[in-house]
Amino acid sequence: MPIRNLVHWDRPFNIPVRQRNRFGRSLISLQDDMNNLFQDFFGNNITSDIFPGYENFPAVNIIENGKSFKIKAALSGLDPDDITVSVTNGFLIIKGKHEEEKEEKDENYLHREISSGSFQRTIALPEGADGEKADASFKNGILEIKLPKKAEAVQEPKNCKSEKRHKKDYFQKE
Repeated sequence: MPIRNLVHWDRPFNIPVRQRNRFGRSLISLQDDMNNLFQDFFGNNITSDIFPGYENFPAVNIIENGKSFKIKAALSGLDPDDITVSVTNGFLIIKGKHEEEKEEKDENYLHREISSGSFQRTIALPEGADGEKADASFKNGILEIKLPKKAEAVQEPKNCKSEKRHKKDYFQKE
């Protein structure tokens, strides 16, 4: 039986809280141990290895103002020569690679989180963006891409004429 048939959605309800017994605690602790084992073996994010591009890397902000769009991507630790930006079929594509320095023979890693490899982030261009006139710059680990709006997408404010009316126009005496 579906849970929606068991719960009365039209009235508030309280969920009773029950203390777990020792057996329940040991199952939870076993689950935590299994999660830690898999994280240690496969890494923190298994899904990114199985489904490349699943993660939203690099993190981006998309900003709009009256005449353009600005896309900022956080790419700290990368060299500008290792980043490429392209616009294809209505999509902005950011590609990059981070090569790890050679490991010295006398070095032994105790913990390693800094990854090396390549990435690609594909972002649909905002409606009205002119991808042909995209301009990119890279400073202090932030990639900034400026996309002007197409002429027909820029909406200039329209001024409405208003007639001067006196107070007597609004209130009529009977």
